[in-house]
Amino acid sequence: MLQQFPANATVENPRYGQLVIGPPGSGKTTYCGEALKFYRELGRQVCVVNLDPANENMAYEPVLNVMELITVEDCMEHLQLGPNGALMHCAEFLAEHLEDWLLPALHKLSRSYNYFLFDCPGQIELYTHHRAMAQVFERLERERYNLVTVNLIDSHYCSEPAKFIATLLMALNTMLRMSLPHVNVLSKADTLRKHETKLHFNVDYYTDVLDLKYLLEKLDDDPTMRKFQKLNEAICTMVEDYALVSFQLLDVFSTHSMLRLRNHIDKANGYIYKAGEEQTVNSLMACAVGAEAEAIRQQNDVQPYVE
Repeated sequence: MLQQFPANATVENPRYGQLVIGPPGSGKTTYCGEALKFYRELGRQVCVVNLDPANENMAYEPVLNVMELITVEDCMEHLQLGPNGALMHCAEFLAEHLEDWLLPALHKLSRSYNYFLFDCPGQIELYTHHRAMAQVFERLERERYNLVTVNLIDSHYCSEPAKFIATLLMALNTMLRMSLPHVNVLSKADTLRKHETKLHFNVDYYTDVLDLKYLLEKLDDDPTMRKFQKLNEAICTMVEDYALVSFQLLDVFSTHSMLRLRNHIDKANGYIYKAGEEQTVNSLMACAVGAEAEAIRQQNDVQPYVE
């Protein structure tokens, strides 16, 4: 039985966050910079926290920067580590200093902000094979942060079946290991027109992750991929069995595109149900259900990015 709460129940000082992850070059830092401006224009008390110890070219001014605690460059110099090993060491170091560095700093920031964009490291192994970043996220959850993982993936992977299958496996692995509300995003969607001739199917085939047997047929046409036929079949079967992976298209420089992604994120981290936020029952239900005619969805989600 569902627990009943008073109609006027409120949550004291609710805090929300986006954990922005994704492979290098997927546009995480650009997204954080544009999202910062976008959410401020919406009137939210938003800030960016940089958790990437190798992020030297930020398009924003972070209110908290992990590079003040540790950097990949210092680890490589003093510990004689390569770039990947140094990044993993930095993630472990951050996890070890949650209580004496990250959480106290966030507690102070919470007096001025209630919406946090966490710009996370780009090494995907930190989310698929390593526990340090998951420990950081779990600790934030225990501090009553309402979190959603925003996984950015370059949309050009749709143009190569082998890369798209690898992307599906990576996204599924990350979703299962992070155990958080999750929104997968095909970033740089404005560049899809450049790759449109290489797409074997309509864009919604990739965003909705439709019947993958058709993608396997395209792989079988490639002589170099035939020897991996059984492996690819197993991966696609697993992705379809879980039925968890789908994608949202994003052009960070389009206000309309950012608004549509915001709707998905607000449902995922619960911001749409934020205490004290005035909404009519109709608008609340429309956002919660996300009902939309297919023709309208195609017009808004697909047509801006392809001919």
